[in-house]
Amino acid sequence: MTLAEDNGPERGGDDLLAAEYVLGVLSAEERQIVSRRIDADTDFARLVDGWEVRLSPLAAAYPDIEPPASVKIALDRRLFASTTTAPAEARAGLWSSLAFWRGLAAAAVAALAIYIAVPYLNPPVVQPQARLVASLAADGSDVKYLAIYDAAHHEVGLSHVSGERATGKDFELWMIEGKNPPVSMGVIPVGSTAHIVVSPAAQQKLAQGAVLAVSLEPAGGSPTGQPTGPVVAAGDLKSI
Repeated sequence: MTLAEDNGPERGGDDLLAAEYVLGVLSAEERQIVSRRIDADTDFARLVDGWEVRLSPLAAAYPDIEPPASVKIALDRRLFASTTTAPAEARAGLWSSLAFWRGLAAAAVAALAIYIAVPYLNPPVVQPQARLVASLAADGSDVKYLAIYDAAHHEVGLSHVSGERATGKDFELWMIEGKNPPVSMGVIPVGSTAHIVVSPAAQQKLAQGAVLAVSLEPAGGSPTGQPTGPVVAAGDLKSI
């Protein structure tokens, strides 16, 4: 459930809603509602801007990808190579020539075919499954995290939304797969953002959309390998 469906103060209110909007986990209808609110509500727009800044480090490892330069070169060659050597007299009536427009259309079709074929001739490096995101919260708890599983770098990025750990206590992250016992992913470092490396055994399970949960444990984490304190936040991983 997103905060567009349950947007009360007990679930984080506008702050978490703004974060979910920035992460792109809202439905199309919800995004339209939030977009209109951004235009009309200055305070809410500032929350969205703030989350864009706070979450940007989690996506810093993803560079922009541009189409291969060969696509533009091939397009330029097919569109303009036949006209650059034409006599001036022929070029004078070029724009009124039916043959020219037919040739241009054929060249455009050929260029489109090249553009479509390039990925197959030069296939890009296959990336792991897209990132998954979860809003972690629980009834009766003010602890809230946003979690992003980065399959390419085998880590979970966490952004701390609200709630403080008690003195002498730590938050610990758990993965829950079906009815299997929770598997510890490690103690969550103190701070507004954190990264936890995912073990090879847990990577496939997370990619299939497991549940993440946060429990309150003694300093240093659970001494038993299973949660010993209350679960203060949890949520399902979903595709972005």
